[in-house]
Amino acid sequence: MVGSNGEHLLQQRYATKRRAEAFYEHQVINFLNEEMKQFISLQNMVFISTADGNGECDSSFRAGEQGFVRVIEDKILCFPEYRGNGVMASLGNILENPHIGLLFIDFERGVGLHINGKAEIIENEQLSMKVREGLARELISYEGLRLERWVFIEVEEAYIHCSKHIPKFIAIAKDISWGTDDEIRKGGDYFKVKAMKARKVKLK
Repeated sequence: MVGSNGEHLLQQRYATKRRAEAFYEHQVINFLNEEMKQFISLQNMVFISTADGNGECDSSFRAGEQGFVRVIEDKILCFPEYRGNGVMASLGNILENPHIGLLFIDFERGVGLHINGKAEIIENEQLSMKVREGLARELISYEGLRLERWVFIEVEEAYIHCSKHIPKFIAIAKDISWGTDDEIRKGGDYFKVKAMKARKVKLK
């Protein structure tokens, strides 16, 4: 049955079962169709959700050049991991619990795509075991030194995100240094947490 037990319980409680069943029937599939593949190839960002072995959740954001999320086949896609802050929050969760949710939102076209599935961390040297050797070379060459590793996802559910509340934004060109350690380009201490902690240490 599509959907969680909690979904079905609340559909009964709030009398939305008929609408939900129509959505499951007409919009939810367990693979990526050609329209979804084309949509993903045009995206330069995705929101991801993961949870650790205890179910503690984390949401994050990934971005890259247009098409940085690659569809390998109908049920397999992957995205590159660039150098970050070293915390490994999302990857740490995947290590404990492979379930992952991806949400692509195209703010120019006003449409979104949900993908749920199971994730796996793949190091660069393992890439040729997941895809044909020529594609492995192409992926690593395209990403260059910015790339540290990959996340591969086996698709279990794919479905549209309702468009009616998606705001319309227009993309503006921006110079991006992928994987940079430059504090200014990374955002610095925008929320003043580092400064706040430094003040507390001095007060002690």
